[in-house]
Amino acid sequence: MKKKIIIFGIMLSALMISSCVKDLDVTPNDPTRILDLGADPSYIKMALGKIYASFIISGQGANGGDDITASDGNFFTTMRALWNLQEITTDEAICAWGDVGIADLNTQTWSPSNPFLTALYQRLALSITYANDFIIKAQTIGGENSERYVAEARFLRALAYYWAIDLFGQFPFTTEADGVGKFFPEIGTRTEIFNYIESELKAIENSLGEPKFSYPQADQAAAWMLLARLYLNAEVYTGTPRWADCKTYCDKVISSNKYSLATNYRQNFSADNDGRHNPEMIFAWEQDGVNVQGYVGTTFIIESSSDATYIRAEDFHGLTSNTNWNGNRARVQFLDILVDTIATYGNVRIPASDPTFSQADDKRTFLKMKKSQQIPSPSASGDYGIGVYKFTARNADGTRAANYNTAYASTDFPIFRLADAYLMRAEALYRQGGAANIDAAVADINKIRERAYGNTSGNITAASLDLDFIIDERAREFYYEAQRRTDLVRFGKFTGGDYLWQWKGGAFAGASTSDHLDLFPIPGDELSANPNYNGQNNPGY
Repeated sequence: MKKKIIIFGIMLSALMISSCVKDLDVTPNDPTRILDLGADPSYIKMALGKIYASFIISGQGANGGDDITASDGNFFTTMRALWNLQEITTDEAICAWGDVGIADLNTQTWSPSNPFLTALYQRLALSITYANDFIIKAQTIGGENSERYVAEARFLRALAYYWAIDLFGQFPFTTEADGVGKFFPEIGTRTEIFNYIESELKAIENSLGEPKFSYPQADQAAAWMLLARLYLNAEVYTGTPRWADCKTYCDKVISSNKYSLATNYRQNFSADNDGRHNPEMIFAWEQDGVNVQGYVGTTFIIESSSDATYIRAEDFHGLTSNTNWNGNRARVQFLDILVDTIATYGNVRIPASDPTFSQADDKRTFLKMKKSQQIPSPSASGDYGIGVYKFTARNADGTRAANYNTAYASTDFPIFRLADAYLMRAEALYRQGGAANIDAAVADINKIRERAYGNTSGNITAASLDLDFIIDERAREFYYEAQRRTDLVRFGKFTGGDYLWQWKGGAFAGASTSDHLDLFPIPGDELSANPNYNGQNNPGY
C-alpha cells in the first residue's frame, strides 16, 4: 500500500490507504503531516475507511507495516483467521499445511495457545478500538454526513462484537464512553454483549443510508441482516430463542425490494460480484487487484484451494503469480451433502469420467476430484480430498476483471447476501412450527433451489423438510463463506457424535468431541494480560 493511516490515541497519520471502500478514498494535500482530526475534519472519511479496511487487510504495507506485529501479517488478518476457524474446523475444509495451529483446527484439538485464536481475538479488539476512536472524534467535530459516518462505525463495531461472542463468548467490552488509551477493559458476558449489539443496531437503523445507497458502505439492510443473524443464533448465545425476531428482520431486507437473487450463482463469488453489478450482494469486504494487494480474503481462498495438478489457479481462476498453494480442500462428507453421487453416478462413487461433477443437478457444485477422496492423515498433501473452486478471480462470464492483477483477486468477500435472508427466514419459520409457517419456509427454500437447479426439479415439499435438510441446504448454499461452524453449533452437530467427518477429533472416521469446543478458548496471552478475566477461561479449557 502506498498510503497509510495509523491511530495513536487521538492522533492520525495523514497518509491513507487506497481504501477498500472506494467511495471513501481521499488523497491528503500533505501526506507527511501528523494531525489531530479536530484540526482538519476532511480526514473523517479516510479514518472511517481505515475501520472497514481493518477487517480485510493486515495494514498499510511496506510504508507502515502490519497493524499487529506477526511473523506473516497476511496469515493473521481478520478474515483469513476467521475463515480458518469457521471452515477447517468443520467438514467443509481441511488444510494440508504444517504451520503451527493448523493441525489443531483440522482435528478439533486446539488449545488457548493456538495462534489463530490470538490473531482473531486481537484483530477484532483492534477494529473495535478504531471504531471507538473514530466515534469520539466524529461526534466532536461534526460536519457533513458525520451522523451517518458514526452510524457506520457503530455498525462495524457491532459486527466485530458479533464475531467475538460467536467465537469466544465473553470478550473485553469498551465503547466510545471509555475513551482510547492504556487500561484493562472490563469483560462483557456473552449475553451482555448480545444485548448491546441488539440495542446498537436498532439505535443506528435510521441513521444509516437506505439499502443500496453506496456499496460497499454499511446501510440499513446490512444492519437488518446482522440483527437477523444475531437472532438466528440467540438461543446459543443467551439460552432464549428469538425466531420471530429473526423473521422480522429478514422480512425487512426482502420487502425492501432493493435486492434480487443473482441469476448465476457463481456471480456471487466472481470478480464482478460487487453490489454495483450483482443484485444479490448486501454487504461485503471489497477487494481489487489494485488497492487491496495482499494474500488475504478471496485471494487467500482461491490460492489456498488451488494446486499444480487438479485445480490450477491459472486455469480455474485466472491468477498466474504465486499460485497453487495446495492447502485447503473439502472432506468427503461435504461431497455427500452437495452431490448425491449414488443417484447421479449409480454405484460408482468416484466418478472418474466426471471429475468436476458436471452431471450434478445442483449447479452450486464447484468441486473436483483429486488423487483420492480419502485423506490419509490430517497433514496429508492437498492432492487428497475434494477440491473446491467456488471463488474465482475472473468475472462470472469468464472474462478478465477491469482491475485485474496477476497475483491478487478483485473478488469481494461476501458477508451478507440476499440468499441468506431467505434461508434464515425459512429456518426461523420452520422452528416456530405450524403448517402455514412450514409452507412459507418451503417457499423460501425453493426460491433458492430453483436458482441452483435452473428449474423446479429440485423443489421440496413440506413432507420432506426437517432440520437436517435445512442445515444441509445452508451448507450447499454458503460453503466456504465462513459460516459453517456457526451453523453446525446452532444445530448441535459441531461437537459430539451425532455428525462425524473425516479427522474430526483426530480419528480417520471421525470421533465424538466435547461440547466445550463449541466455544473457542480465550487466548492464553490475553487471559494472563487482563486481570479482569480473573484467570477464568471459558469452561472446559
